[in-house]
Amino acid sequence: MQRTAIPAALLLLPVSLCAQWLNVKTPGIPRTADGKPDLTAPAPRTPDGKPDLSGLWVPGPNLYWVDIIHNIKDENIFKPAAEAVFQKRIADYNHDTPYLRCLPLGPGDIFVGEFQIIQLPTEVALLRSGSGGDRRIFMDGRELPKDPNPTWRGYSVGGWEGDTLVVETAGFNDVGWLDQVGHPRSEKLHVTERFRRVDFGHIQFQISFDDPDTLAKPLTISLPMNYLADTDPLEVVCNENERDRAHFFGHFPGESKVKLSVAALAKYAGEYGARQGPPLLTVTLLNDQLYFLDFPLFPQSATQFDSSIASIEFSLDAGGEVTGLTIIGALGDEFRFVRQR
Repeated sequence: MQRTAIPAALLLLPVSLCAQWLNVKTPGIPRTADGKPDLTAPAPRTPDGKPDLSGLWVPGPNLYWVDIIHNIKDENIFKPAAEAVFQKRIADYNHDTPYLRCLPLGPGDIFVGEFQIIQLPTEVALLRSGSGGDRRIFMDGRELPKDPNPTWRGYSVGGWEGDTLVVETAGFNDVGWLDQVGHPRSEKLHVTERFRRVDFGHIQFQISFDDPDTLAKPLTISLPMNYLADTDPLEVVCNENERDRAHFFGHFPGESKVKLSVAALAKYAGEYGARQGPPLLTVTLLNDQLYFLDFPLFPQSATQFDSSIASIEFSLDAGGEVTGLTIIGALGDEFRFVRQR
């Protein structure tokens, strides 16, 4: 069985490609006595008293760009027809994924990589390193278009609610996906984002997806955004390669080589992440089936499992307690996570 190389790459945490001018410090930012950026200083404000969101930002560690659903128990937020589309994409190894064709993810782009915010009185721009990743948020009081020409990233308008910038976006096409593993969206998707700069170095960010064609109720995610000081992003270019795409998909049979008891499966359920930081991965036991995020796991041995997006091997200590897991990529690359609870 050939396993696609895509999922292993997707499970990497976002890596910031920065540092063009190594010795140039960001001008005009607060610093401590030793010259380091003071990320806990008060948030700056514009001349009209609004919080100034300008700067280079990166989201906190997360896997929402890979899989918008981190727990199989939440998968029922998608309506049956949308869930059927998702399951078909998984069975087909995501061979239609926009990611492989260098097409934008859309609203999910906010979850990965750094982006520059430039704030003007009548417009806020979000600039990304990748091609075609820029967004314009109009702040001049205009409304969203009534019958827009569908686009990958939609059309955005914004306004202030106190110190929070609220952005409404609509006009998406239905070709793009909500995440890299294939959860669908429709042209009725409406996205609401909230940006609140709590101090100089941190933004509290919330995003809500509302799509009456695919979602049974709105899906809301909160995530911290962190300021990147004394650096600049490098150019990122996606080089589409149709020739190699043929090697990246097939069909996942979903077969178990061994049968494990429910008790044996239950010990692997929990949350996993880096040694420091919030949990990133969830393993859940539901109806006697073990899931990695929202993908069923099929035991190949007592500790190794396969899914349609990755192979997982659990680590045990001398007493048999689960201490972590390793995601094994198609090329033998490994990504290790420790059990947090």
